[in-house]
Amino acid sequence: MAALLSRLPRAAAVVALSASLGACASVSADGGMIPVVSRVSLDLGKDTAKIVTASDAGAVKARVDRLLARPLTADAAVQIALLNNRGLQAEYNALGVSEAEFVEASLPPSPTISIERVAGSGDLDVERRLIADLLQLLTLPRRTKIAESEFRAAQYKAIAATFRTAAEARRAFFRAVAARETTAFLETARGSAGAAAELTKKLGETGAATKLNQARSGALYAEVATELAEARLEAAKEREALTRQLGLWGRDLDYRLPARLPSFPRLKTQGDVEATAIRRRVDIIGDRLELDALAQSYGLTEQTRAISMLEVTGLANHAKSAEGEKANPKGFELAVQIPIFDFGKARLAKARETYMGAVNRLLEKAVNARSEAREAYATYRGRHEIARAYQSRVLPLRKVITEESQLQYNGMLVDAFELLTNARENVASNVAAIRAKRDFFIADVDFQAALIGGGSPAESAPEPKLASATSASAASPQ
Repeated sequence: MAALLSRLPRAAAVVALSASLGACASVSADGGMIPVVSRVSLDLGKDTAKIVTASDAGAVKARVDRLLARPLTADAAVQIALLNNRGLQAEYNALGVSEAEFVEASLPPSPTISIERVAGSGDLDVERRLIADLLQLLTLPRRTKIAESEFRAAQYKAIAATFRTAAEARRAFFRAVAARETTAFLETARGSAGAAAELTKKLGETGAATKLNQARSGALYAEVATELAEARLEAAKEREALTRQLGLWGRDLDYRLPARLPSFPRLKTQGDVEATAIRRRVDIIGDRLELDALAQSYGLTEQTRAISMLEVTGLANHAKSAEGEKANPKGFELAVQIPIFDFGKARLAKARETYMGAVNRLLEKAVNARSEAREAYATYRGRHEIARAYQSRVLPLRKVITEESQLQYNGMLVDAFELLTNARENVASNVAAIRAKRDFFIADVDFQAALIGGGSPAESAPEPKLASATSASAASPQ
């Protein structure tokens, strides 16, 4: 306490220093978006922007319209989502709030001016007070550094939200295209099954086809028609999911999707996926910065745990008696809240537990990130092998089986039942091949998200946030 009181004569110097520090921080024109834009361009090769003015909205709308004028691609879908998704814009607004809090924390506390006037029995007493929170002034540089760390962490959180939006848009695109391709295939299959059912029915009228074969042919047509109805429903749902990710409505809903999934890209090879994930994942970097802020706050809590409030009051009185005598006494008043019942131990324990909880959550995330990277890479390679097997072995063999079955049926070597069975299996194999290819492209998205951040489909619930450094700090008196 004595050491702190000895610093009172330097209050004026502290005020001047804090005022200069406060002048250094100001709200930027872009709301802290420069690191976000740079990182998104570097890792995704895409643009993102915060919509603030009507001019910004007009520029985004013009670019979205140009992208929608052509059939949509996965890259175009991601670009539209990064510009047009309002949920992402809300994340950028949260970044702007964090920057404002950083600027606010860098400013010295505003003094309080109090004027008291007492008149009675001809006497007049006017007292003027200038009150400043000395503790906040003394801890201003430390609190500014904490707020800056929290702001940098918020920038990485915004980058992670951008990566997550891009990944979800890409996943939604592949699901929507695969659903459309499945629907188109089943429409063709239903047409073939319908023609076969009609032919079998006519052959039955002439006695060339049994009633059992007619029923089997009709059942195949009904099953394919039912699958088509399911596929159409799925295609409508997946298109709407993509539409939500893109933030489209009104006339923009008529965007065109490609008829089928793209061809297989070159298979990626990755060395140490664990090290890459730990080094590049923006969510882990953001949590590290939050942990730094907590560590700084923990040190501040230790230094100020014994004092809850410290105020310096400058006094200037103007007194006038009934006889006209004047007096102008001056001085100062020091108010200290004495922690009789708690010398800061509870707050110190709370800060320590908060910090260690954040450490353990970050370590857990680092362990999980390594596992997620390994799992994502194994899934990516496995999905590629499965999808390739369908394209290079299963479907070609199915084509041979269908052709040979037709030849044997025409030569009356097999009956209609085997022909219908082969037709049913051929439909199932083609649908499975489309879904396997879709799953490969989604696994590719998940693999990239595991390396740079952006979340995975398994993350249905939000992860627990690291505690705010501000909440652990005792810099703000209660």
